[in-house]
Amino acid sequence: QVQLVESGGGLVQAGGSLRLSCAASGLTLSGYHIAWFRQAPGKEREFVSVIKWSGGTTYSAYFVKGRFTISRDNAKNTVYLQMNSLKPEDTAVYYCAADWKSSDAYYATREEEYKSWGQGTQVTVSS
Repeated sequence: QVQLVESGGGLVQAGGSLRLSCAASGLTLSGYHIAWFRQAPGKEREFVSVIKWSGGTTYSAYFVKGRFTISRDNAKNTVYLQMNSLKPEDTAVYYCAADWKSSDAYYATREEEYKSWGQGTQVTVSS
């Protein structure tokens, strides 16, 4: 498992933007899925977006499509989540997660599929 360090959270007004970063340890992330999840108080942790490190293909939850974009920087071993048009309901702690997957035929979107997790970063959207 890799170590993950998140940053970029903060307070933003509705309609604004934030860019979250997830820096991963290790020399390579080949074969890994890197995902963003979020959890609001009193609610279940939910999937947001995932990227396959090799190839950089992505999949996102329906409710964030068109607003959030996940990307990676190979040289920095870092995954980003660009969040635009933020809404108050986006308020949550955002977590980065990573795990190696033996098959490239699917996207890992379930919490139990990930072993490595970051500490989380708070995103608060005011109205």
